[in-house]
Amino acid sequence: MSEPAELIDNADREREPDSTDDAASDSNPARTNIIRGNLFRIRDGHGFRFAQQPPAANPEPVRRPAHVARMLAFAHRLQAAIDRGDYRDRADLARSLGLTRARITQLLDLTLLAPDIQEHILFLEAIDGTEPISERSLRSSTRIMSWHQQRLHW
Repeated sequence: MSEPAELIDNADREREPDSTDDAASDSNPARTNIIRGNLFRIRDGHGFRFAQQPPAANPEPVRRPAHVARMLAFAHRLQAAIDRGDYRDRADLARSLGLTRARITQLLDLTLLAPDIQEHILFLEAIDGTEPISERSLRSSTRIMSWHQQRLHW
């Protein structure tokens, strides 16, 4: 391990008399800072700062299910609730959940995608908050009735 950084301020040292010094140079002494040892540059906002310890290692990326995967799973649960008879129709479901009928339709339309596309969507992950695909971009695929055409569009 290396020695810790040490700051030496030459202005604090006893100055040696110099024959070229005059009154003007004595009122404004030259300041020289000498740093010995290792310093590590660490990003601090838009700038940098220096520290004696190395920066911490980057944390592992945060992985979680993608938003569109959660919405697809939610849509399957809503459709199952309608099929069980817990709700009369989509309008009844929308009223009880406090959502609009249009939003319920958007969610339930995700269940019309081809099964292999749905499986792929359910395994998508958002890494550090970056979503791999948006729900909005899937809506154009849900309007296509043929699963073969959906796969081509996907």
